[in-house]
Amino acid sequence: MILDQFRLDGQVAMVTGAGQGLGQAMAIGLAEAGADIVGLDRGECQDTCEIVQKIGRTFHQIQADLIITEVAVLNSIIQEVIQMFGHLDILVNNAGIIRRTAALEFSEKDWDDVLQINLKTVFFLSQAAARVMIPNGYGKIINIASMLSFQGGILVPSYTASKSAVAGITRSMANEWAKLGINVNAIAPGYMATANTAPIRADSQRSSTILERIPAGRWGTPEDLQGITVFLASQASNYLNGAIIPVDGGWLTR
Repeated sequence: MILDQFRLDGQVAMVTGAGQGLGQAMAIGLAEAGADIVGLDRGECQDTCEIVQKIGRTFHQIQADLIITEVAVLNSIIQEVIQMFGHLDILVNNAGIIRRTAALEFSEKDWDDVLQINLKTVFFLSQAAARVMIPNGYGKIINIASMLSFQGGILVPSYTASKSAVAGITRSMANEWAKLGINVNAIAPGYMATANTAPIRADSQRSSTILERIPAGRWGTPEDLQGITVFLASQASNYLNGAIIPVDGGWLTR
């Protein structure tokens, strides 16, 4: 039955930034589909943990501040998952930050911090995950891109650079790892009602301008990403490689 292909029973999924927002919603969606969850976050994931456990799945948290985490530590994090569960089947690279400043005033620190979390960590955590997935001949890596993987944006040069690069390395990793049984794809959320967009939503004029362009006529919610995440994590997406899938209420069609 086709719906059976969407089940994730017996699988282990790691979600970075699982404590709130998009990451929390995706972790819950994966758990509802049957996966046990590893939440990687710099803060506590107590709310996510309680929800996942109420669903009947295991939740294990690993705390790490990705802005200072070295590649060797990322490798050790993946090994901790293997030691606890014996395998890792799904990686969702969701954790990300944004810094808003005009390009003429943008600082080196804001550049480096954003690229560290949004790009460097995504690549090297994927690398570590792929190394343990390849011997099993199966794995799903889901990166979180952005509308700014396609567009330039304003006041967010490092974020735009990082998300454009996420789209690029998604395709690059897919080219190398598809033949090894690893599917690498990315979700590009549109304007979502999260902490990252709070300053924009608080600006009534800019918020109104944004909503006028979205055919769906509303901001996205974290729950809007659950379906596509489960699809990309499941056997139903086994022939999808290197795709950057917009979930944007139609923003890019305008």
